[in-house]
Amino acid sequence: MLLTVLLQAAAAGTGLVKMGAAIGAGLAAIGAGIGIGKIGGQAMDAIARQPEMKGNIRTNMIIIAALVEGVALLALVVCLMVFLLN
Repeated sequence: MLLTVLLQAAAAGTGLVKMGAAIGAGLAAIGAGIGIGKIGGQAMDAIARQPEMKGNIRTNMIIIAALVEGVALLALVVCLMVFLLN
């Protein structure tokens, strides 16, 4: 099924570029979700092991989550630019 869709998009010309941009945006969103989920899970494990370090762990978790979101947003903007300019 996916091969059929790809072949139809390739026959349309620029459809393949737009499909690639859409797939890239989806992968960026999925990657950010997985990354932030892992960050949150590992932070909860660390807080459970050392409750007295809760403030430091939470601060570092928020900073790292913001960096992951920033990279994901940049990837989405690039994919949107490719989608609209092509």
